[in-house]
Amino acid sequence: MTDDDRPMVIVDGANVVGSVPDGWWHDRHGAAERLRDALAPLAAEGLPAGGDAPPWAVGRPVEVVLVVEGAARGVAPVTGVRVERATGSGDDLIVRLAEEAHEEAPGRPCLVVTADRGLRARVAAAGAVFVGPRTVRRR
Repeated sequence: MTDDDRPMVIVDGANVVGSVPDGWWHDRHGAAERLRDALAPLAAEGLPAGGDAPPWAVGRPVEVVLVVEGAARGVAPVTGVRVERATGSGDDLIVRLAEEAHEEAPGRPCLVVTADRGLRARVAAAGAVFVGPRTVRRR
């Protein structure tokens, strides 16, 4: 299965990390690494059942893209998680990635994980579906 055959799951790293008050603000880089590591199994397993994820992303391999910014920009990719570093706005990069996914493979599903209402509207206009952070944080 190639990347283009798998649904793309783009994770708004700053928003998802910030969704749990676990002290992430003391070590943003470390918090982003912990999120990245928690996302890695999703590449092979897909998103967990019983949440808000669309059926096409549940229980099947997905391409996981973690978008990081600010202090988390130094986070390295790991097997299963591609890391995209925003040099400017993380939201702008997420929208661009969703647009590119739709343009490169129009039938390929794209899911964005974020609680940011403004970003949700922008990625929906780009042809992506969105879910909240609990969809990937429940593991």
